[in-house]
Amino acid sequence: MSQKFIIAPETIIQAYTLGIFPMATSKDSRDIQFFQPDVRGVLPFQPPKIPKKLLRLLKKQPFEIQWNQNFPAVIDGCAAPRTDTKDTWINPMIRRLYISLHMLGFAHSVEAYQEGKLIGGLYGVAIGGAFFGESMFSRVSNASKITLCHLMARLKYGNFSLLDAQFVSDHLIQFGIESMDNTLFQQRLKTAINTEASLELDIPESQIIHSLWHDNKVTS
Repeated sequence: MSQKFIIAPETIIQAYTLGIFPMATSKDSRDIQFFQPDVRGVLPFQPPKIPKKLLRLLKKQPFEIQWNQNFPAVIDGCAAPRTDTKDTWINPMIRRLYISLHMLGFAHSVEAYQEGKLIGGLYGVAIGGAFFGESMFSRVSNASKITLCHLMARLKYGNFSLLDAQFVSDHLIQFGIESMDNTLFQQRLKTAINTEASLELDIPESQIIHSLWHDNKVTS
């Protein structure tokens, strides 16, 4: 349903708890729409499923990983034109809303840096034990994949139980993305948002990611 009025960040939080998320039809759209797919893309992370090649790259720690250091730059990176598409669903209203959610402590960014430059990242929203992934970008090969691995490792560490990817995409198949019907997703969502969890951002990134290759259950 198209919304043509100013939407408060609290409205977005309420939508997430109902399994609904916002998108714009284009970067030039003046409003946003809300979606609730019949089939949901969910990423398993207990344990994370990481391809062997990427797991070996992770061990080399190719990028500096930070959280929430430059949220606006991450959302701008996600909104920038890409080779496979010239448009984006991130319009000015989406940008404003998620920056507000970030300031309220709900939206978070995982950022990859190389020689001090932001070269990839992702952002999403955390409510209880659920994390709702929104978008990711890369300016250097594997940068977004590395940030996703760090996200999954931290979610596992922090007692999260759900990582919503919204849709099943070819890009996420290598991470074992699962198709989940809306009925089951709603059940998982209700449990997750009522679960006590934390991103534990005071714990060093090296300690979080180190657990991945010492977990014998990791699919590599």
